[in-house]
Amino acid sequence: MVYVKLESDWTDGDGVTHPAGDSVDVDAATLAMLQAQGVVSEGSGGGKDGTDWAGPTGTDWAGPTGTNP
Repeated sequence: MVYVKLESDWTDGDGVTHPAGDSVDVDAATLAMLQAQGVVSEGSGGGKDGTDWAGPTGTDWAGPTGTNP
């Protein structure tokens, strides 16, 4: 799950309407759908605590590789 900031109003699968500017917790599939519809944007920020995304920015993965050191 990931928190995203809505760029426009959105009604979730339970029929709850969320206004533009709200931050909502969505799964990856819902996030992809919202991005495709323009409801959220790639760089919209809006973490749960109001901070911007601090994760990867398109660079190579620097995390664990699945091998034991």
